[in-house]
Amino acid sequence: MALTPEAKVKKVVTRQLKERGAYYFYAATGGYGKSGVPDIIGCYDGLFFGIECKAGKNKTTALQDKNIEEILAAGGCALIVNEQNMHTFWHEIETALAKR
Repeated sequence: MALTPEAKVKKVVTRQLKERGAYYFYAATGGYGKSGVPDIIGCYDGLFFGIECKAGKNKTTALQDKNIEEILAAGGCALIVNEQNMHTFWHEIETALAKR
């Protein structure tokens, strides 16, 4: 079974997270979960991050944007990753780490 474009982005992202030893998980939004939470939630070297994976021209929803803003306001790192930046997104995490 072929991967969807978004699944390909998630695969590349999680491979890089694993290689660096980051703690991460896929957020479950059903039931007691919170809607609009980024796809991948994690922590690396004490930095909380949320990664919203998109494919093609897909855009974040208003609720996803709100969650991203809340993560940033709390001092975390929130990223939107797609095919264009899936191989370079780690640079943004490194930049956030350097700013602490």
